[in-house]
Amino acid sequence: MEGLDDLQHLDRHLVDELTRVAREAVRDELREQARKQRRTAVLYGASGAMALYAGAAVALAVGLALALGLPDWAAALITAAILGIAAYALREAARPSAPRPAGPSEAELASGAGQGDHVIGGMAPGAPPSGLGMPYPPVPPVAPTAGSPKADEAGGDPEQPHHRT
Repeated sequence: MEGLDDLQHLDRHLVDELTRVAREAVRDELREQARKQRRTAVLYGASGAMALYAGAAVALAVGLALALGLPDWAAALITAAILGIAAYALREAARPSAPRPAGPSEAELASGAGQGDHVIGGMAPGAPPSGLGMPYPPVPPVAPTAGSPKADEAGGDPEQPHHRT
């Protein structure tokens, strides 16, 4: 019986030692990954700062070039307008656009191509795989009017028209 107690003590000691070694290994790996990510973030930040200074130099060059033929104030105003237009265009390009439905082209519809083609990474089918029709119920073209049963069911105020956003 005494040998069994010694064996359990050794097993517990071995499990504790393995747990400590595994924790240290994971901690060291996480520390190394954090160091690499910090270095990458610093390099991206420095790259952004250099791009900002490069853009300022280009704006200055444009302003000085315009100042050769225009008054200084007009050159500065035109440069500011160009930068404002560029900023607006970049902001619009960064905004997420509404997803367009991926449907077959007119040529594919005319030739009948794409019928029954359900390839991974290919075109999305027009209907759900069950074949039961549209995946969502159709949206009514006009919101229910005040006092109608549908407006009352939806919790609409009979005095206020129901508007959807």
